[in-house]
Amino acid sequence: MKPWTRRLAGWALCGVLASLGVSTWAQSYPTKPLKLVVPYAAGGSTDQLARAIAEPLGRALGQAVVVENKPGGNTIIGADAVAKASPDGYTVFMGSSASLAVNPLLYSKLPYDPVADFAGVSMLAASPLVMVVPASLPVTNVKEFVELAKRKPDAINYASVGNGNPLHLAGELFKVATGIEMNHVPYNGSTPALTALLGNQVQVMFDVVLTSNPHIQSGKLRALALTGTNRLPLLPNVPTIAASGYPGYEAGIWFAMVVPKATPAAIVARLNTEVTKILSQPDMKARFDGLALELIPGPADEVAKFSQREQARWARLIRDKGIRLEP
Repeated sequence: MKPWTRRLAGWALCGVLASLGVSTWAQSYPTKPLKLVVPYAAGGSTDQLARAIAEPLGRALGQAVVVENKPGGNTIIGADAVAKASPDGYTVFMGSSASLAVNPLLYSKLPYDPVADFAGVSMLAASPLVMVVPASLPVTNVKEFVELAKRKPDAINYASVGNGNPLHLAGELFKVATGIEMNHVPYNGSTPALTALLGNQVQVMFDVVLTSNPHIQSGKLRALALTGTNRLPLLPNVPTIAASGYPGYEAGIWFAMVVPKATPAAIVARLNTEVTKILSQPDMKARFDGLALELIPGPADEVAKFSQREQARWARLIRDKGIRLEP
């Protein structure tokens, strides 16, 4: 056999052995606990969703799935940690609208690239926001709120949990849709933002339903509308902004499970299969209806497609409003 022929044969054999090795490794996966990284503090909707998935996923895989909270930097800290993790299927990330779609539009430099660094496992859930005002504000619906804002253009302040956050973008989109002016007041988290709203320091907030609902039920806050396309079982009497005279308005938050990009396809497929089974259980739907989260599992490649559609939807607003952040 000629030298170059021997080399080709050797390379081919190495390729076959490597393929067999990956296949065997994937078939034995997992052999140790997994880490599910949540880029937010414990207790919020993302964390609750992660923990609800982690337990049954651990049972299905035969290994514990440990939730690790890595908050900070508008999800950048957690996302960057997972992007740099070993692509062996043992580090999984709770991606979101912020980490996978919006951050690349807000920051000129990110330590991670959602496209180059992550592979989708499955879409998980989506939720609208709720437009809430203090009970003392003399408005009961979107029409009355818009009329008030037009009468007093400098008197309406809206709270968010930070610049560039989906809650901030929902407020900016509302301004564009209605033609009103509102002053944005960013806070460092939902607790201080809601405290300001309850104290009448700001007049409105587009908030996660989970955090505002206790105050809605107590009568301290009034829900004017939802930012999604449909009403919620949790708030059946609250209409959408689109149905309140502004068709086409839509905003919200969503979550997806992703892994480091080079994770073997067989492992991604296994995770997708198990997550889809878990989210398809009737008890899971009932549980998350109570958190205003719609479960939306699907094929792994839907994560990238969904993220691209979301980027296209928000890019113009972010550009026109000049919203830019630095890590």
